[in-house]
Amino acid sequence: MQWARPQREGNWVMDNERFKSFNYAVGMFGTSIPINMLKTYAAIFYVDRLGLTTVQLATILLVYTFVDAIDNPVYGFLSDRTRTRWGRRRPWLVIGTPLLILCFIAFYAPPALMTGDGLFLYALAFYILAGTLDSVINANYGALFPELFRTDANRAATNALRQAFQLVAMIISIALTPVVTTALGYTLTAVVYGILGGVVILYMALTAKEIDVQVDEVAPGLWSSLRDLFLNRKFWLVGITNAFYSAAMSLVLVALPFFVKYTLKIPDGQSTILFASVLLIAIVCVAIWAHLVRRFGLILVWRAALAALAIAYVPLYFADSLVTAAVGSALVGFGFAGVITTMDLIGAKVMDEDARQHQVRREGIISNALGFMNRLNGLFTSLAFYLVFVLFGFESGKNPGPQPDQAARFLLTVAPPVLMVISLGFSFLIGFPDQGSSSADPDPRVEATP
Repeated sequence: MQWARPQREGNWVMDNERFKSFNYAVGMFGTSIPINMLKTYAAIFYVDRLGLTTVQLATILLVYTFVDAIDNPVYGFLSDRTRTRWGRRRPWLVIGTPLLILCFIAFYAPPALMTGDGLFLYALAFYILAGTLDSVINANYGALFPELFRTDANRAATNALRQAFQLVAMIISIALTPVVTTALGYTLTAVVYGILGGVVILYMALTAKEIDVQVDEVAPGLWSSLRDLFLNRKFWLVGITNAFYSAAMSLVLVALPFFVKYTLKIPDGQSTILFASVLLIAIVCVAIWAHLVRRFGLILVWRAALAALAIAYVPLYFADSLVTAAVGSALVGFGFAGVITTMDLIGAKVMDEDARQHQVRREGIISNALGFMNRLNGLFTSLAFYLVFVLFGFESGKNPGPQPDQAARFLLTVAPPVLMVISLGFSFLIGFPDQGSSSADPDPRVEATP
């Protein structure tokens, strides 16, 4: 069985490969815009502004985590088994994108005067709907990565580009959002972000060319795939490692507006400066981490990035002004850049080994399963919000309790480093036979082309 390859050499092929990387990588900009605003500002919008309690928010995050546990394997399975003239992934991307945008906008447009249980149920419904549709989009987008880019060098270069796009999206949807929402309000901001993200996702879906499914190619089975994943030790270790990291960064994004308001006691809009400190440093450092991967190997650099992120929270704990908080945030950005540069490459390695061992293409199932493991962060973020209620009496913006400054400091600078230390510990249980190699495993399903 052979996959099509460019037959002409020279500049045309090089230009085509560059556009291939760009067309795929820019999709990360689109997928990041709505979900980052959803996850980062859900708490400050519903708890601090609308009066939802921290316990109710913790319940939403907990319920969503279990819904994600059910839907993720199903989405990946359906994607891998899809057979259409437009490919396996494109139909899901094209249909799922407008639905995601509509639910995202609805989450930030609750009916006027809605309070109490009604507000809780509304937030729960649209948080779950937007989150599950994001799972559809990211399962199919993530499945394309190991399929389209076969060597560690190509993967590292393309992943660095798409992480740069993600960071630009985060600057817009996280760092600039306090300024934008002040001018436009949350609902109109969601409309603008939704349209922007949706257009970019559709561009990626319509321009990134999939590998054709061969007529003799075996479609993955659901139960056999679930069995193989359940028995795959590296899948579990990678997933758990990334889940603890993801929980740490989710808390950073959610807690920073609270830290600005209650601990630093500076205007809400100045959270833009701290978010920018994280993201701008991360953009600069992505290329540095990608170079380190090529020079020292993936596993070593991945662990170094996890360690750097764990240590970065220490200066932030002692921050007591905008300047010191910006310095601490920049250190977080350095470690963050390293993890996002290496994390997806580790996931691709898991897919490579699965394909080599079982001789079947199921990138969608594995991508979505790893995505679900990342979303286990909902368990830890839910626990963190419950703890600030128990330990500090922080219930909501209307009743912040006697120590809201310490509650915010706990969310931002105590819980995340604990989670990162656990993440780093699990990373030492993972290794790949070719971890020092500069190339990915050759695809066992592709015969050599003369």
